[in-house]
Amino acid sequence: MVQRRAVTAVLAAAALLVTAGCSSDGGGKSDGGGSLFPSAGSTKPGSSPSEQAAEETPPAKGSVKVVRTVTEDLKTPWGLAPLPEGGLLVSSRDEGTITRVDEKTGKKTELGQVPGVAPAGEGGLLGIALSPDYASDHMIYAYFTTASDNRIVRMLYDERKPAGEQLGAPDTIFKGIPKGMIHNGGRIAFGPDKMLYAGAGETGDRGLAQDKKALGGKILRMTPDGEPAPGNPFGDSVVYSYGHRNVQGLAWDDKQRLWASEFGQDTWDELNQIKPGDNYGWPVVEGKGDNPTYHNPIAQWHTDDASPSGIAYAEGSIWMAGLKGERLWRIPLNGTKASAAPEAFLTGTYGRLRTVVSAGGDKLWLTTSETDGRGSPGKGDDRILELEVT
Repeated sequence: MVQRRAVTAVLAAAALLVTAGCSSDGGGKSDGGGSLFPSAGSTKPGSSPSEQAAEETPPAKGSVKVVRTVTEDLKTPWGLAPLPEGGLLVSSRDEGTITRVDEKTGKKTELGQVPGVAPAGEGGLLGIALSPDYASDHMIYAYFTTASDNRIVRMLYDERKPAGEQLGAPDTIFKGIPKGMIHNGGRIAFGPDKMLYAGAGETGDRGLAQDKKALGGKILRMTPDGEPAPGNPFGDSVVYSYGHRNVQGLAWDDKQRLWASEFGQDTWDELNQIKPGDNYGWPVVEGKGDNPTYHNPIAQWHTDDASPSGIAYAEGSIWMAGLKGERLWRIPLNGTKASAAPEAFLTGTYGRLRTVVSAGGDKLWLTTSETDGRGSPGKGDDRILELEVT
């Protein structure tokens, strides 16, 4: 794979409304910013939004380079979670396993297989996240597709046990998220408020996205026990935002604002800044529109150039992994808007890119996705890469 591609990162400048739209792996109006949760305002008293935005101009860093390949020969890697004590946990969509990777040596140790996973199409073992109290409870959360639904479980990780037996029995905290051969969502992440957020796809049933009582086509917010989180916009409901097609990227910036990437149908993929209770337009609007009912994305791409999955925040920018686009996008931020045109890196170098995670400071972890049935896997695929923002 890498032998067939240049290993040097290729920078491709792109306009903010890049001409690029669907991937079945993956809009709206209203510029609105929005805080992570209702109690955290993003505008300081006495300052206008434009003044605040000027204060938030991101650092100049804006390029990225591959430092090294951390490990190779992963099968359908999907979720990625760095451990505080060192090491990376990675989920396999099709095998239903979670593996620990030593980030220094690349050695892989299988923790175990998650029972109940029913991989098919875009479903299987998807996102993973560590408990906000991981230091004391050693709990791993996972989002996966079963024979009947998508659900979220938590499992005890006990590394004292033999390899393959280190995962405890899953405790289901939330179930009933609709499943499909496509658009299962699957990204989960704990926010700065220690609440659990999940991207839930509309499974190809477009009507679910605009139905606030349905769980599909939403971003969900819940407590670590799976209950509706305090301050959610629709009362006793886990629904946080709606009108989504297939959200697979969730990340917070340094002001605790939530960002999400979203697969478009045939025309526009999106990067959205998420405001509680807002409607992001699907299926009425794809990409930017002129109806103030719907929240507009801050950037959009034709699907051939993006088809975005994971996102991460580092050095003043959102970094967005592209599957069909086979590139890593940088979207520099200024408050709740892009401060400059997105830029593309690693174009065609490593193939399909699935998940990008902050490693702290100017470092990122990035996984490829050539073995997911839509790529062209070569020797060494799939892999985890270490990147440096320069």
